[in-house]
Amino acid sequence: MKKNIIYSLISLSILLSSCSKELDEVNINPNATENAQPDYLLTAAIKNTTDAYWGTTNNMNSSLLFSQHWAKVQYTEEDRFIYSNSSFTSLWSTLYAQSITGFNKIIEIGNSTSNPNYRGVALTLRSWSFLLLTDAYGDIPYSQAGKLNEYITPVYDKQKDVYFGLLDDLKAAKTALDPNGKAIAGDIIYSGNITKWKKFANSLRLRIALRIADKEPAKAKQVLDDIKADGDLFISDNTDIAQLIYQISPQQNPVSAQFDTRDDYRISKTIVDKLFALNDPRLAIYASKTQTATPQEYVGLPNGLTNSEASNLGFARTSKPGAYFLTPQSPAVIFSYAELLFDRAEAAARGLTTENAADLFKQGVTASLKQFSVGDAAIASYLAQTSVQYDATNYKKSIGEQKWIALFGQGLEAWAEQRRLDFPQLTASVNTVLNGQIPVRFIYPGTEQSLNGQSYRNAVASQGADLLTTKLWFDAN
Repeated sequence: MKKNIIYSLISLSILLSSCSKELDEVNINPNATENAQPDYLLTAAIKNTTDAYWGTTNNMNSSLLFSQHWAKVQYTEEDRFIYSNSSFTSLWSTLYAQSITGFNKIIEIGNSTSNPNYRGVALTLRSWSFLLLTDAYGDIPYSQAGKLNEYITPVYDKQKDVYFGLLDDLKAAKTALDPNGKAIAGDIIYSGNITKWKKFANSLRLRIALRIADKEPAKAKQVLDDIKADGDLFISDNTDIAQLIYQISPQQNPVSAQFDTRDDYRISKTIVDKLFALNDPRLAIYASKTQTATPQEYVGLPNGLTNSEASNLGFARTSKPGAYFLTPQSPAVIFSYAELLFDRAEAAARGLTTENAADLFKQGVTASLKQFSVGDAAIASYLAQTSVQYDATNYKKSIGEQKWIALFGQGLEAWAEQRRLDFPQLTASVNTVLNGQIPVRFIYPGTEQSLNGQSYRNAVASQGADLLTTKLWFDAN
């Protein structure tokens, strides 16, 4: 869908509001259904959102580079942080025009058909969509978003208010979800398993609680206390992972589709070096062997090379991402069990719970290794290394580095966590254009300045300059 479709919809709304009832009736499409089906809407909204999250613009060409999971081997401008104000339109336009609009409609249908499970699932996924947006841009339209009949130029809510609102939304979603209630269809994540949706909703509450923990520790603790008091469950094993498992072409994983026609990316030297240093068995999963035999077999590409530097290193002597990520059916992971365990470990380390941080950290590493089918003997050897032991005196480093490894491929989430925890400590190439800094936000789409100008200007005045280097509320220490 075109990047400015949300504003096409806005223009259409204005036009229709000025037309007479007779003109409205004349322009009814006789071939379109008047009553949208929630199962079709749910499938489409999940697919559109996940494609945007896992696809080229928001993952491969930006956040995977910022987190130094991947690097560019040709057309390296993005790896040197050379972007325009149209570079980051995709996440904004897709999530507002397709995802949030679709989830709002499903919520309406759930209410009108007395099926609260549709409402709960859609509210959970809408919250995830807003979370992706605010983590990337900062202040965003939230309270007035997706309500075209009421707000043509929605205000930008402060990031803190968005996070707080999403915590309320997810609590409402958890309450609405009833495993003994009416069935739903069109669910391509959990196949209608409402118990797993409740776990996912609570896990997102934990994720957001940690987003705000540096700034609002009392609120973060309240969220976790509420979850505990209600006896709610989180994602509890690898079978609970929230993910979209893709199919064969044309419904294949966006990474697979990209590599079918192009060859622009390699695995970053930063993560390859870390995996080598830790004797990490995930290296052979995350990276492919070089096409031309090399002594190391796996060779990462430094981030931020010029086009000529990247060309000199060559395609055949550097490693593509591993075959696991390039297959058409490779899953797009939204929330893993490993992440959940690392989150619980951090909550304990912060004193927000009374759980055992070291034990949860070890479980998190184990869950990540098992997620990629590493055997028990290799897991035991890995955990026995001093370099993998939990350091209670620097929990952000221990958890941050292992979570960064576990989130490989999940560019937006890995980037958010690296900014929040400040580990691993990454270094920008001398060829980049931000004076040694790595981007800490997406810049707003250029169309916002012309089509929602006053709200845009208010957001910039409140948050800071619309630059890649302006730290967001959750990240500003």
